[in-house]
Amino acid sequence: MSAAPEGESRRWKALGVCLLVGFMSLLDVSIVNVALPSIEQGLAAGPAELSWVLSGYALTFGLTLIPAGVVGDMWGRRTAFLVGLASFTLASAGCGLAPTALALVLFRLVQGVASGLIGPQISGLIQEMFTGPERGRAFGWFGTTVGLATAVGPLAGGLLIHAAGPAEGWRWVFFVNVPIGVLAFLLALRLIPGRAGCGSTRGGLGRRIDGVGVLLLGTGLLAVLLPLIQEQQWPGAAKWWLIPLGLALLTAFARWELRTARSGGVPLVDPELFRSGTYVRGALLGLLYFAGFSTVFFIFTLYLQSGLGYSALTAGLAVTPFAVGSAVSAAVGGRLVTGRGRALIVFGLLLVIGGTALAAFAVHLVPGPDAGWATAGPLLLAGLGSGLVIAPNQVLALAEVPLARAGTAGGVLQTAQRLGTAVGVACVGAAFFAHLASTRSWAGAFQVGTLVAVAFEVAALAVALADLRRRRAAGAA
Repeated sequence: MSAAPEGESRRWKALGVCLLVGFMSLLDVSIVNVALPSIEQGLAAGPAELSWVLSGYALTFGLTLIPAGVVGDMWGRRTAFLVGLASFTLASAGCGLAPTALALVLFRLVQGVASGLIGPQISGLIQEMFTGPERGRAFGWFGTTVGLATAVGPLAGGLLIHAAGPAEGWRWVFFVNVPIGVLAFLLALRLIPGRAGCGSTRGGLGRRIDGVGVLLLGTGLLAVLLPLIQEQQWPGAAKWWLIPLGLALLTAFARWELRTARSGGVPLVDPELFRSGTYVRGALLGLLYFAGFSTVFFIFTLYLQSGLGYSALTAGLAVTPFAVGSAVSAAVGGRLVTGRGRALIVFGLLLVIGGTALAAFAVHLVPGPDAGWATAGPLLLAGLGSGLVIAPNQVLALAEVPLARAGTAGGVLQTAQRLGTAVGVACVGAAFFAHLASTRSWAGAFQVGTLVAVAFEVAALAVALADLRRRRAAGAA
């Protein structure tokens, strides 16, 4: 499969297009954070509307991932990728032109759906176009993309708002996607192989999507994610009743999928995926890791901007060391994972835990305006570790997955990451705001929130160590 007729050079160019689009869609998860004051000023948006500008995108993104993976596996990953890219580009233009806050929220919901459609196709295309060590290198670049998009978002948003001004700068946070999207679409038409994924699963092009499965999975994830995403906006404890309801719906979904598979039907998510312990542990590790590392930026930018008065641009510059470290190590991690396996991820997690803890200690030592400088070294260390976690974990988790299920499997992995981010923001944010309310200390709130994030990272390390022990016992490490 790796000996594609387009040639080796074309495959790597196609990967470049995929990563450009992946970067653009993932960037929109974090870039809007620093644009909220500009949106508030430009559209007279209230707290609820600002919340949905952020959470609406994350919600529809997370809900779309698994069905999108199935669509790519059934009807062709190239087709699904192009539809998602066109939709994302048009929705970005709609966001930039939005005349009201409500219109902006609606376009963000569409943007999230389009981004969710794109995500699984990228991992599926990598599985399709590369094998062996080359696949590890390709996923290494994908890991670089994820790490950069997560960390560079605040800096990119800050630069755009600084250049265009606070009143209208937020519009360029969305407009910048339009020329990139158009260029990427034209390149994708030329470079991405047309056969990718098309008709490769049972039923091929004639296969129907499991409607009951989509309904159960969608409502279950919605019930779990909504109270987590809206934790700060929905007061009271009643919202937490949605989580057991969501878990019950997800249990019903799992039983339905088993029943569908046993009766000879085609389930939305093939239960065979979860017979691989490596895949299950990889998904769990991703959930726990994203609950820890991604939420550090959430509270760090709050601390810098609201607590220390940093501008959007300066706050973005403060997290750049993490992005640099992640970019450097992710490509290296993709090359090394084939030989080093899960031990590489364990080492990366140790670096992340150490860097995150040192960042909290740095703020304890330097709680004032120089905190951004004090945390630069620890964030660089954490970034170096992160690059050795995300891409290698993806490579190992998907190693035993059949190519025909690559899109679906990638969608499940990314859904676990989005769910982890939502859980982390809820837990870390609750600790952060509770400490802030009782002490009025922004530095102390950051340290408390960071400790919760470290707890998630340690849990991810425990999963990695368990998988490493199993692999060594089986002679696979």
